[in-house]
Amino acid sequence: MPATLEDKKVSDMTVGELKSLIRDAINELIDPDYGLELRPEVEESLRESMKQMERGEGIPLEEVKKQLGLK
Repeated sequence: MPATLEDKKVSDMTVGELKSLIRDAINELIDPDYGLELRPEVEESLRESMKQMERGEGIPLEEVKKQLGLK
């Protein structure tokens, strides 16, 4: 059974595997959600929100801030 990347020692990695590991680690530091996938229902909700925004629907940011007592 071949070892997974997580089971390998750094000394056993190829340069490409090491670069990929470093790239993934940096991306995870920058964005904790890096590599995660959106559930289909969340993706659909986001698309609908974008369509509403394009149609001019929704509550303006200033109104939301006012309702929440923010400056």
